[in-house]
Amino acid sequence: MSDREVGMSAGRPVRRQARGERRMAEILDAALALFAEVGYEAASTNRIAARAGVSPGSLYQFFANKEAIAQALSARLAADLGAAHAAAFDHVPVSDLPLDELIDRILEPLLAFGIARPGAKALLAGPDAPAPLAAATRPLQDAVLGRVAAVLGARVPGLPAAERDRAALVAVQIVRALTGPIAAAAGAERAALVGELKRALHGYLAPLENPP
Repeated sequence: MSDREVGMSAGRPVRRQARGERRMAEILDAALALFAEVGYEAASTNRIAARAGVSPGSLYQFFANKEAIAQALSARLAADLGAAHAAAFDHVPVSDLPLDELIDRILEPLLAFGIARPGAKALLAGPDAPAPLAAATRPLQDAVLGRVAAVLGARVPGLPAAERDRAALVAVQIVRALTGPIAAAAGAERAALVGELKRALHGYLAPLENPP
């Protein structure tokens, strides 16, 4: 085989891999969009394949089932959220921030994340979520809760771990409950809802930092 033929054959796997990665990304993007529109349960693999413009057989070359798609999406979204959160808190002494500024820094990446990716709400499974979905989305759940718990731990180092984690869960659920209405609103109404969310979080977190 000539050098030219060797070079061409070596390039084919790379091109195939790149095409495969693009196809996987297209399937994940389609799934996330469909989750936003119809919810996780109604988004079948056939509907996801159609949305991605591929055959069901092509989809199954990359993902064995819908739970595998949810797992891959969860990992990707957890990485995205981690990057956004790191950008908000890197080189910032969170223990010294005024509470209102801390809330702003927590909310900015979480709201931007939820507004830009409305389908992510379907992956932030509640306690009644099907077991396969809950297992598949564990990375995203842990990423959100873990980052808020870490901030609370830095702010209130004497808070027992169980109370810290419970407080992180409550704070995240408060944000989650209002992310949908905030994303659906616009202009002054969105700003008003964000203001109410900040007030709710301040009212919940202030007693944790300064117990009566």
